[in-house]
Amino acid sequence: QVQLVESGGGLVQPGGSLRLSCAASGKIVQINAMNWYRQAPGKQRELVASIGRDGIPNYTDSVKGRFTISRDNAKNTAALQMNSLKSEDTAVYLCHADVQTERWPYVKGYYWGQGIQVTVSS
Repeated sequence: QVQLVESGGGLVQPGGSLRLSCAASGKIVQINAMNWYRQAPGKQRELVASIGRDGIPNYTDSVKGRFTISRDNAKNTAALQMNSLKSEDTAVYLCHADVQTERWPYVKGYYWGQGIQVTVSS
């Protein structure tokens, strides 16, 4: 019903920057929260940043001041600008969204993108 597609990952040196994008498509009435998670090898999936429809962001402590999440409600997209990248930011980054798919009755679901690799290494 709803597809999320991430783009923008890759290899970057420590201290560098990357911008991830997430585009949602399909049967969308409204997207509520949009989130970025990451999962490093051998570690649990971690919520990195989230943003509500009102544009208010939240970040995990380890990325505060370095990452910025944003969204465009009209285009059903979200982005994660990552600056001052560190080796510990290396992970697969996944877009996640809380999506209303029916107006009446109210129906919503949670959807994941396929993930995109971010590698921070010299």
